[in-house]
Amino acid sequence: MLLLLCVGLNAHAQSSSTDLLHGVLAQLSQHTAVRAGFTQERKNPALTQPQSSSGQLLFVAGHGMLWQVQQPYQQTLALTGSKTMSIDAAGHAQPVRNERGVSQISQMLQSMLAGQLDAVMRQFDVTADGTAAQWTLHFTPKQARVAQVLKGIELDGGTFLQGIHISMQDGTQTDIRMTDARDAGPLSALEKQALGLP
Repeated sequence: MLLLLCVGLNAHAQSSSTDLLHGVLAQLSQHTAVRAGFTQERKNPALTQPQSSSGQLLFVAGHGMLWQVQQPYQQTLALTGSKTMSIDAAGHAQPVRNERGVSQISQMLQSMLAGQLDAVMRQFDVTADGTAAQWTLHFTPKQARVAQVLKGIELDGGTFLQGIHISMQDGTQTDIRMTDARDAGPLSALEKQALGLP
C-alpha cells in the first residue's frame, strides 16, 4: 500500500512539474523580444577571486541574444543558434570560439525563451518546481559528452527570466541575475544587423 502511495505521489509530482514547465514556457514565449540588465559572477576553483561583469541583454525569439558587457570592459556578443560572434562598435562581426558546453547552454536558453520545449528536451532532462509567479527549472544534460563538461543549469523567474545558474564539472559556477526585464521595444540598426534581422 505504501509503495502504491509513493508511486502515486511521484506520478502526481511529475505531472505537476510538467504542467508547471508548460505554463512557464507559455508565459516566457509571450515576450518575443526582451531587454534586461544583467550582473554575472563566475567562480572558478583555480582563481582566488570571482570574476564579475555587468551590462545589458537583448533576446529576440527565433533570432538569438545580444550580451552587451559594459563593466569591467566593453564587449558585445551575438549568440545566434550555435554561433557566437563578437560585434565591434561599427557592427563588424568576428567569430568567437565557444568553450565546450557554451553552445548547448546558448541554444537551450534561446529555445526556452522562445517556448520551444521539444528542442530543449532533446538535450536535457528538465524538472520544474514552484509556481507560475515564482518558478525554478532544473536542467541535466542527456548526452554523455556534454555531461562530462556541464553538470547542470537552473533557471528561475516569474513573468520574465530572472536568474541563470550554471554548474560545470570542473567546479566552475556562473550566476547571472537579470534586472528590469521588459518587452524590448524598437531595436537599433546595430542590434538588427547583429541578429540578422531585416
